[in-house]
Parts: sequence; C-alpha cells; structure tokens
Amino acid sequence: MALFSRLLVALCFFPIYIYGETNPQYQLDVHYELLPQAIRTTDPAKIEVNELFSYHCGHCYNFQEAIHAWSKNLGDDIDFRRTHVVWNPSLENYAKAYNTALVLGTVDAVHQPIFEAIHIRKKDIDSRETLQEIFAANGVDEQRFEKVFNSFGVKSMVNQGQARVRGYRTKGTPELVINGKYRVTTGLSGGFVNMLKVADFLIEKERLGTR
Repeated sequence: MALFSRLLVALCFFPIYIYGETNPQYQLDVHYELLPQAIRTTDPAKIEVNELFSYHCGHCYNFQEAIHAWSKNLGDDIDFRRTHVVWNPSLENYAKAYNTALVLGTVDAVHQPIFEAIHIRKKDIDSRETLQEIFAANGVDEQRFEKVFNSFGVKSMVNQGQARVRGYRTKGTPELVINGKYRVTTGLSGGFVNMLKVADFLIEKERLGTR
C-alpha cells in the first residue's frame, strides 16, 4: 500500500515535471519576434546568424567585444554574417567599406579600427579617402581598395544588404536575425548579454527543428 501511494504521488507530479522541461525559457513576442515572412538564407545547409549594425552606431561599438567573442565559439553548423544598414546616404560609404573588406578578406584587420576611429578618436571618416587610409594602415594596397570599393560587385552587395534589412523589418541597431526567421533586439531581450542568450536559445531551437 505504501509503495502504491508513492507511485501515485510520482505520477501526479510527472506532468508538471515534463511541462517544466519543455516550457521555453524565452518566449515569442516577449524576448524575440518572428518575422512575418522568412527571408532566404545564403546557405540552407547551415543556421544563419546575421548581425545588423552600423559603424556610426555607438551601441554597435559597445556590442563588439561581446559579439566577437560569442561568434568565435559558434559551431560549424552556424553561418555568421553581418549586414551594415544604410538608414541614409551618409552611411553608404561605411556599408561599402565593410563589403570591400569582405571581398578583400580583411574584415578582421579593419573592422575594429573603423569603429575605434569613429568612437574613440572621434574622427569623421565617412569619405572614401579617409576610409582608404584606414585600410592602408592595416595592409591594404590603395589600388586594390579603390578597385573593389568602386566596383559594381560591392554596390550590389550593399543593395542586397538593404533588401535584407527591409525584409527583416529592422528598426534599429544592433539587431540579430536568426536563420531568416527570428529578430532579436536589445529592447526585447534586455541588453547585450541577454541578446546573445536569446540567440543561443533560437539557434538550438533551429537545430532541433522546433517552431
């Protein structure tokens, strides 16, 4: 009789335990948003993480240390990307500079120096000439820079980026879009650290194929 009573108590608590395990830690429309329409990702075989940013954005600069460390520890099944937003014409050269660095394979060399020139040294570097100086200081030949910066390919990359920004319904920076489906903002998640925790949650959600 005592054994039966213990089994009955255990069965009563079993559904509660299961619910506790499956109840999501982060909730839709509380900590993240679902895009009205999924945006095609570059590599369907991987889970894409896209950081929406602007070199001129102070919050984006402050986010760099955390996002850089986090992105370096992502699994092989993750495709980490960045898209520079262009809210107005004054940001276009920054977007071209980032995409130029992508083409030249020099993102690691110039990404942080561009941020620091703006936010630490308080320099106005939105012209092609001043951006070229940063590339040159980090080992990029002037002619190579000019050729790529002014190319049709880079212009197309900027335009494609802005099409994604519109599709993502990006309202500010920094933002993260997970696999073309979920938008994570500092406002919803509650800051930079939580932003990355929500991103981890959504990455795992995609790995498990849950919706």
